[in-house]
Amino acid sequence: MIKNILFDFGDVFINLDKDATVRELANAGYHEIDEELYPMIFSFEKGLLTSSEFVKMAQNYFPGIEEKKLIRAWNAIILDFPEPRLDFIKDLAAKGKFRLFLLSNTNVLHIERAKEEMGKETYEIFRDCFEGFYLSHEMKMRKPDAEVFRIILATHSLRPQETLFVDDTLEHILSARNLGLKTWHLQVGKEEVSDIIKYL
Repeated sequence: MIKNILFDFGDVFINLDKDATVRELANAGYHEIDEELYPMIFSFEKGLLTSSEFVKMAQNYFPGIEEKKLIRAWNAIILDFPEPRLDFIKDLAAKGKFRLFLLSNTNVLHIERAKEEMGKETYEIFRDCFEGFYLSHEMKMRKPDAEVFRIILATHSLRPQETLFVDDTLEHILSARNLGLKTWHLQVGKEEVSDIIKYL
């Protein structure tokens, strides 16, 4: 029986355009994305770099790009937060049938942009729906690292077999599944988070 639900944030609740940053950079004249950028991005998501450190390091890969233009391109991934999804999680939290948690790979810049898009009051309402609200840059670790799941399970005394993990990234789903969590690999554009009833 499912007693706990651990949700992803991006493309589960807030919409993302995962190609937007590359597209924005291309529009600015930068058509090559160096593979060396990815470890730096992962470090930023783990909170091992400040926003200013990340931006300065990233500027080295895009010579001449202005800080504001780079940040705008970086944040272009963040889209809207559909109101029905907020209504869904508020209703689920109000019923009190499940313990609710959130785990997101993110960074300071994206979270600040999400707050702007949602509005800070809506963001706070959303956050308050969860017993635990875990962001990778605050935890200093990110999915699919198994340890991030172990910490949440241990901190809240959750049994893996009673916990449903909802994410749109297969790599994350497989990591959670290997630890015994129940999983739902949400198909973006085909499924809505409110379809979760089929998995409970």
